[in-house]
Amino acid sequence: MGSLLLPLMLVILVMLPLRAARSSSNSGAVDFQVGVILDSNSPVGRIGRSCLSMAFADFYSVHKDYKTRLVLHFRDSNESVVGAAAAALDLLQHVSVDAIIGPQKSAQVNFVMNLGERAHVPLISFSATSPSLVPRAPFLVQTSQSDAYQVQAIASIIEAFKWNQVVVINEDTDYGNDIVPHLSNALNDVNARILYRSVVPESASDDFISEELYKMMGMHTRVFVVHASQPLGIRLFLKLRELGMISPGYAWIITSGLTELFHMMDFEVVDSMQGFLGVKPLVPNSKELRSFSNRWIRTFRENSDLKVTETSIFGLWAYDTLWALATAAESVGSTKQNLVKNKKHENAANPFAFESSNTGPKLLEALLETRFTGLAGVFKLLQSQLEPTPYQIVNFDGNHGRRVATWRPYVGNHKKGNLNKTNSNFTSKVKFRNITWPGNLTVAPKGRQIPVSGKHLRVEVPQKPGFNEFLRVEIDPTTKAVQVSGYHKQVFESVIAAYAVIPRYVPYPFLNADNSTAGNYDDLVYQVYLQEKFDAALGDITITYNRSLYAAFTLPYAEGGVNCVVPIMYEDQNNEFTIFKLLSKQLWITAAVFYLSNALAIWILGSRIASYARESPGQHPGMICNFPFFPGQGLDANLLCLILVAWSSVSSLLSSTFTARLSSTLVTQRLRPTVPDVNQLIAKGYPVGCQEGSFVFGLLKNLGFHESNIRNYSSIDDVNLSLGSKNRSMSAYCDVVPYIRFLLLKYCGRYMTIEPTYRTEGFGFAFPIGSPLVSDISRAIIQLTENGTIRDIEKNLTGFVTLACLLVSELVELQHKKGVCFRRCRVLRLMSTQEFMHFAVHALKRSNSKLVPILQNQEVALQVVNEDGVCAIKSSAHP
Repeated sequence: MGSLLLPLMLVILVMLPLRAARSSSNSGAVDFQVGVILDSNSPVGRIGRSCLSMAFADFYSVHKDYKTRLVLHFRDSNESVVGAAAAALDLLQHVSVDAIIGPQKSAQVNFVMNLGERAHVPLISFSATSPSLVPRAPFLVQTSQSDAYQVQAIASIIEAFKWNQVVVINEDTDYGNDIVPHLSNALNDVNARILYRSVVPESASDDFISEELYKMMGMHTRVFVVHASQPLGIRLFLKLRELGMISPGYAWIITSGLTELFHMMDFEVVDSMQGFLGVKPLVPNSKELRSFSNRWIRTFRENSDLKVTETSIFGLWAYDTLWALATAAESVGSTKQNLVKNKKHENAANPFAFESSNTGPKLLEALLETRFTGLAGVFKLLQSQLEPTPYQIVNFDGNHGRRVATWRPYVGNHKKGNLNKTNSNFTSKVKFRNITWPGNLTVAPKGRQIPVSGKHLRVEVPQKPGFNEFLRVEIDPTTKAVQVSGYHKQVFESVIAAYAVIPRYVPYPFLNADNSTAGNYDDLVYQVYLQEKFDAALGDITITYNRSLYAAFTLPYAEGGVNCVVPIMYEDQNNEFTIFKLLSKQLWITAAVFYLSNALAIWILGSRIASYARESPGQHPGMICNFPFFPGQGLDANLLCLILVAWSSVSSLLSSTFTARLSSTLVTQRLRPTVPDVNQLIAKGYPVGCQEGSFVFGLLKNLGFHESNIRNYSSIDDVNLSLGSKNRSMSAYCDVVPYIRFLLLKYCGRYMTIEPTYRTEGFGFAFPIGSPLVSDISRAIIQLTENGTIRDIEKNLTGFVTLACLLVSELVELQHKKGVCFRRCRVLRLMSTQEFMHFAVHALKRSNSKLVPILQNQEVALQVVNEDGVCAIKSSAHP
């Protein structure tokens, strides 16, 4: 019996392969050998293998009649480039694969794609997203979204919240580095830039990560973009929580690689990512997707210890990749049954020797033409890359990522647009829902903050004994507390309130230890440059070229320019000789010569006829003067017509001019400067004054004034004493326009400006060079200028003085009129505005009069009203 069983078993063993071969021959199936290289222990590798297996089963259960079949050969790359290369060599040499799915990482693909090109075998990666791979490898196909696409979605977030600077944290690998140039370009398109880039090695120590994070905490920017693999990302997020960088004011954005794996992270990591924003491709919902998700989650949980609550885009890309490759194989296999075998490279001793495939190029061509609707959306390859799809922007709140916006690719020239519109080509398609930010806040962070821990912004302010009309600094002698008030402080605080970029600032007077002035304005700006004691400076700091070399200035918030003022000379219209000043000396002489020449010509022509021409020579001058008016009888009118007409025209013109000038002089008082212009000041060597410590001193020297003729003054009252007294020690005072205007307002009717006005920049706030606060505060200055806030601050400072000054000017103009209210107006020239107001109020009370200011259409009408009615004044000026 045993001897019979042995031959029978041998017959069965021989017949089974023959039967299988006959079955295969009858079905006519053609096998395509496909290698799969993944990191078997990584989440993406395990998800990819599971989805590839399910895709294989689903495809051939649906297409049972296909004549081709993929044969999958899985290899583990052991999470290294060398392991991926070894796996690829094994597949090419021992299996003679027609295609390779994988490797998983961009660095692995960067090496293996050269082997695929030599073997003419297409390399198909569903997880390598580096944008620099495809252009360098003709046999590489990316069935995943390139990272070059998601950067535009990130830029739309930056633009939507008006952030202009970001810090990028990227992994020091091909995957981490290749996205940076594309991200930089996308940010430039939305007027933003990368302030700092932190490159973290994949195997960086915790100390290295902490050191980088501390460095970033010392920066102004609070917007961060993280692009790293999952292992490094987890370590980074835990360290952020430890250092307190997941707090109000911060904004964190992560790329799609980390966003897709959020649902697989531990609770501690998820808790560290609360308030983050992430981007990932938008997957259209479908019946097929829901069915696959339920089956895959159930199957994956049974065969893996990983926690999954949803399908990953990497798994969907893997699923669609296998369907596309199987479809392409059917297209190639059905048209040509007898495939040419691969050719062996000649040098067999070469460890890199493998067969060159004739099937690979045909399979690649068919794959690039494959179109279908897969689980991840429409599968369509453009230039060997998956066609761009919309991205969803998710907000991590709790244990899940909640979609708050959708970004769609923009087609067209996005740089064209109306500058008056705030919408952009990216954010016009993005509408954000409510977002929970770090610290459980619902208000978007400003994106910048003073990078000091437990401190405040140290603001330097100049302290001077005088010229405190715009900024007054007072120090309490007991508590040493610094009190700052005035125009510059109000503008600075209004700017801070507009953008809320500085939580609190502390003013520090620019003084030495003995409370003496520490230097001039150039020294003050240089201290900002050093950043040892001060972080910024405010005050009457004019922006100049030399100062801009050491500090970054905001846009000017006050008008610039340098003017010179001189005392006013009043012409007295009640003077007996005023009538002779109506015409110039040259005009008077010309009129007299013309008159006498006409009289002489008439006398000569009429002396032949008129009898009185023969009178004695002593009477002739009288007759000559009389002739133009009474030419006498018997003169030939035809001969004298031309002369008389010319004389009549000239006399009429002189009479009209004289009458007009006389009327003007009697109605209005003429004012003229003691010195007509700056050039005469320089030419005659007159002494001039300027504010102590100001850049005007150097400007006057450059204009040609001798240094000995330039006087420094520490208060505006000292300027008035030196310039306004009879024995004045200077002829003119020069300063920036705001101080000149205040001088003219305070001492009304005493000084006037002379030409020219030298153009300079106005007052600005000083910050260290490179400070991001400069652009933000400059925008705030523009906003406050447009809405009138700065103008209102100026009115609060000068409104009362302007009103009083207008009244003084009107009263001085009427000082020679003998009205009851103005008999003592001559003393007003010696009074300041404050002194005059005190005098006027008491004088008007005694005369039962009252002062009525009327504001209409920004014009001022002043009326002094007494018992007899309106005694004066009506004028128009801006308050």
